[in-house]
Amino acid sequence: MTAVRRLSLVATDGETPAAPERPAGAVRVAIATSDMKALDAHFGSARRFAVYDVTKEGWSFVEALAFDDVTEESGSHKIDGDDRITPKVTALAGCHLLFCLAIGGPSAAKVVSARIHPIKVQAPSPIEEVLERTRTMLNGAPPPWLRKVLAEAGIAAPKPSFADD
Repeated sequence: MTAVRRLSLVATDGETPAAPERPAGAVRVAIATSDMKALDAHFGSARRFAVYDVTKEGWSFVEALAFDDVTEESGSHKIDGDDRITPKVTALAGCHLLFCLAIGGPSAAKVVSARIHPIKVQAPSPIEEVLERTRTMLNGAPPPWLRKVLAEAGIAAPKPSFADD
């Protein structure tokens, strides 16, 4: 069984923190990262995922997920009974979008069945750029795939405008 560590910000007043609730209208985004600064990892080999809530106004850090047991990028398949993907998908439950450099077909199928939309990005980029692009899409006319994600999450998306100016 793959262990997952959840790291989140806590109040300094000594109270036990509650599970982070998603603010109204927020899209929960997971980003595959090696250093918590950039989107720079493949899904299967990612040791960390930075999780944020993104709204039209900005974003807030929710938690970091850390994994010790990850797949290698060797192209070889897992040994039967050696499932390193399911614990990641389980830990990412509640996220709407997953940004990564690459994701294999079987992993993508598991992510999609968990109602998480995987997004492959061409090249590494700072996490803040990914969050700002997401925020900008929420403020404009989101592409059809994002409107579908928002509808499934119960988040109202702006309607595309077809009016002539």
